Amino acid sequence: MWQRIQTIYLALATGLLAAMFFCNKADDVSFISYYPYLILMIIVVLLNLLALTSYKHRIFQMRTAILSAIITVALQAWIAVDFLATHSERIFHVAAIFPIVAVILDILAARAIFSDELMVRSAGRLRGPKKKR
Repeated sequence: MWQRIQTIYLALATGLLAAMFFCNKADDVSFISYYPYLILMIIVVLLNLLALTSYKHRIFQMRTAILSAIITVALQAWIAVDFLATHSERIFHVAAIFPIVAVILDILAARAIFSDELMVRSAGRLRGPKKKR
């Protein structure tokens, strides 16, 4: 499980998104104080954990990583709209860009999972069907 690069990508993305639970969005406002952020963050962390632990089912793992990336883009868009609406009043912390990095890591993980799946399929094709004796 840990010898594959996609596992490292997914673990880093999960760690970044889980760190958002403990970080502040702005001066005294945390991400978990606003319930839509909290719900989206819980969904994304659970999807990343599901993708991280489903390494035996590569297609499911790839789809889960892509779905997590899409929902994380929605979370980042919501944070960006919030920033543009209140940019003169608050200064956002660096944790507000964690979802962007997590999306990049999820996409890299999905690409690595897809390349592993292609490699397994080509090796299976080379092996051919089993002959009965």
